[in-house]
Formats: sequence, structure tokens, C-alpha cells
Amino acid sequence: MDVVEGRVFYQGRLQKACVGYEDGLIVSVKKALEGEEHYDFGDRLILPGAVDPHVHFREPGLTNKEDFLSGSLSALFGGVTCVLEMPNTVPPVVDAESLREKRERILGRSWVDYGLFACLSPGKDIEGLSNCHAFKIFMGSSTQSVLMREETDLAEALVSAGSTDKVVSVHAEEDDMLLQKDERFLRDHEECRPRGAELRAIERLLTYQDKARLNVCHVSCPESLDLLKGSRTTFEVTPHHMLLDSSMDLGAWGKVNPPLRRRGDREALFTAFCKGEVPMLATDHAPHAPEEKERGFGEAPSGLPGVETGFSMMLALVKRGHMSLDTLLKAASMTPAKTFGLNKGEIAEGRDADFVVIDPRDIRKISARELHSKCGWTPFEGKEAIFPQAVFLRGRMMLRDGTIMNERCGREVSHV
Repeated sequence: MDVVEGRVFYQGRLQKACVGYEDGLIVSVKKALEGEEHYDFGDRLILPGAVDPHVHFREPGLTNKEDFLSGSLSALFGGVTCVLEMPNTVPPVVDAESLREKRERILGRSWVDYGLFACLSPGKDIEGLSNCHAFKIFMGSSTQSVLMREETDLAEALVSAGSTDKVVSVHAEEDDMLLQKDERFLRDHEECRPRGAELRAIERLLTYQDKARLNVCHVSCPESLDLLKGSRTTFEVTPHHMLLDSSMDLGAWGKVNPPLRRRGDREALFTAFCKGEVPMLATDHAPHAPEEKERGFGEAPSGLPGVETGFSMMLALVKRGHMSLDTLLKAASMTPAKTFGLNKGEIAEGRDADFVVIDPRDIRKISARELHSKCGWTPFEGKEAIFPQAVFLRGRMMLRDGTIMNERCGREVSHV
């Protein structure tokens, strides 16, 4: 047995403790433990690794923007020890063959653990996708998306998915309500993808919540929170929808689907998150190459990077008193793990020994030059973050003081 010692977040609060682990699993949490290896982190915080349920690592087919190697390294440096990766790649993951090819391509190339989404599409048999981790549906057009627009197709897909008990994450924008017109600014993009499109899509989805385990991705406005409150449908909010808005001078670097909305929307989402009213934090890490973003606004693709900065920025906001650590860890670790059936998300006996060690006094300004995504830019330049000083993945120290300590050992997760 090996041991980490410090101020451990255990049973909902920080307490001075030791965590013992062996064979990748936590076996004991006590005031004092002895182990073959003993890492004493003093008064630094030992937290569960974050679980990001929504990333795009762009593999295969779009690897000029990102790949599993660079994307997972970014996750590691951001304190994210498990990611769930989306299927809208080239080719998209829509059948057994494309899922098998993707799985083989990324085997042994990830720095963190991962699960793979498969895309539900009209006319495709769900049977060949039985060994994906979760399903994705696109109700609105987005980067390389496979659209599901017709009611009969949506109903059939959700009933089929419901029989598997796997989560169905949905890009909820009503495609028929999205406008096609000249876009030059973020406000134009917001008008082309109105909040009504999101609200209508969520209303449609809620009629199926007894048919499948639904999760609404990247909620962008407070009215959506009102619709989802009290339902059985889980949902995610991104850091960019809470910290950025369409009045900011971001140009195409802030172009994303669903769009950044008004300052009041951003503040309302952030307030709801701080109150613990948002189940999950998800970055929707979706990088594009700088030369793509530097095209004219209307031609630039939608999406921005965030897997390395999301959890780290929120930790700085905890330090600044905006929310409790418990609230953040429920949204960033515990609830994503529980929702998607992962043996992760909290420091407890039997869970994977995924730890993030931070010094809450070590607040830094984000700089794109110091990040690890292949895309090489961030819309969060200059914002405060607390990056991990050490990261453990299933008991292996992977990172310490900015230095890689071990070989890649990320593996595909299974349901528990």
C-alpha cells in the first residue's frame, strides 16, 4: 500500500488525513497510515480528480486542431483525470466499425482515463454501438454534427437508447429555429442561434425523460435552468457560458455553439452554479487551429478550448469566495462520475485513486504559452486559475510541479 497525506477532501469536508491505495484503488482513509511510498503534502489540499463529461479531442480526422495525446495532456495539467469524448469527428462515430477504429487508434495514447461517446443518427441501428460509454444526439447543427431533426427519428433513437440504460447527452438547439444570415460579431451569432431554439429543444426532450437517461449539454441561458429544474434530466453548464458573454471583445475566438449570451445570462448561470443548482461542470473543450479562427467571423468555426483551464479557474473562484469547495467538487467530480457510472469522483474506499493536489495560495494568471492543447490559444488569457501541483491517476503520480513523472497509462473506463 502507498499513501498520500495532506488536507484531504473526505466525506464533504477538508480534514487532515492519509489516503492509502493499492492496485489503483483507495483502500483506507485514516488520520495516520504507513505505506511503502508515503507522499506528505503538508497543508496542501488533496482533492478527487475532475471528470469532464464533454470534450472534443478531434481524433480521427481533425487532428490538426487537437488529438488524444495533446488533449489528454491538457486534461492532466488541468487536474482532469477522466474525460468523456464526443463522436463528431471525421468520420463520425455512428456504427460498430467507426467505434472500433477510433478505439484502436487512441489505445495507449491517453494521459488520462476516458470513455467514448457514439452518435445516434437517423436510420442507424443502435445494436452495433452497445459497447460505447454513452450516446450523443445533435438536435442542432454544429461542427461535424450528425443531425437528428425529425420527431419520429428522435423518438425511435431515445427508446432504443433507453433499453441500454446508457446516458444520452444532447446538443439541444432546435435546428429549424437557427437562422442563416451574415455574421460579423458575437451578437450576430447569438441572434442566429436564439435562446428560443434551446428552450424549444429542451421542451421536446423533456417529453421523453421517462424513455431514456437524458443529459442536456452546455445550457446557455437561465430560462433553460427553469425548464430543467425538478426534472429527471441532468444537465451541464460550461465555464465559458458562466464567465464570458457576447459583449466582450473576443471576435471569432469567442464563437461557440450554443452562443455566448448577454451579461445577465452569464451572471445568472454563474449564480445558479455557485448555489449548487447546476449538476455538472463540463468544458465542451472544442479547439480549432488559430488560422481557422482568424478567417472572417462568419467563416470561422464555432468552438473553443477549455479542458486545461475549466476546473482550475473554478478552483480560483472557490478561493475568492464565490462558491464552496463542496459545491465545485460535486459538479466537477462526484456528479459526472455518478451520472456516467464511473468508479471515480470522490475520495472513498473502493474508488479509483485519482487525486489532485493543490496549494490554494498558488493563484496564477492563465497564459496560452503555458498550456498544452495543440491549438495554442485560450479565450481565458489572463484569468486567475489554481493549477495542480501533483496529479495521481489510479495511484500513479503522473505530474508533479509541472514535470511528467510517469509513462502514459490512461485507459478506457467501464460502467460500475
